[in-house]
Amino acid sequence: MAFLLVPLVILALLALWLIGVFNGLVRARNEVDASWSGIDTELKRRHDLVPNLVETVKGYAAHERGTLEAVIQARNAAAAPHASTAALAKDEAALAAGLRQIFALSERYPDLKANASFQQLQAALADTEDRIQRARTVFNGRVRDLNTRIQVFPGNMVAGSFGFSPREYFELEGTAERQAPQVSFKS
Repeated sequence: MAFLLVPLVILALLALWLIGVFNGLVRARNEVDASWSGIDTELKRRHDLVPNLVETVKGYAAHERGTLEAVIQARNAAAAPHASTAALAKDEAALAAGLRQIFALSERYPDLKANASFQQLQAALADTEDRIQRARTVFNGRVRDLNTRIQVFPGNMVAGSFGFSPREYFELEGTAERQAPQVSFKS
């Protein structure tokens, strides 16, 4: 009787271990999904602000039509469904570059720069960019934790068996974010 008890105890411990590892992977995956919703919410907020910004700029810089149309196209591309996080990041980087161009336009049009609607939209977009950055930091940390659980022993044994796979980080493409700004005091 005792010889049957030992294998049953070992099997029970193995089952408990498997359940614990599996549940940890599920929790980590759910945290990644929940943190992605924070990014998604802020990206939608930015996408909603862009048309209002473009309309405000149109009144002051109507002959900058090419820049404004490019920003709207970038916004539409970023708001469309994406097959991967990397594809979304590429489109979001293009949108951010377009927004920088619009803000640069305001330097050439003092009336636009002084417009209250433009200032409010610019502040809302700056706030949204900060929120996106914070949400991105949380998301990437959770992706790192999930990927680590999937890749290290003993999680790698369980993850492969139950279809867990590593997730992509949300990294905005482009060099503007990675390069320090150039400052020049030449006349």
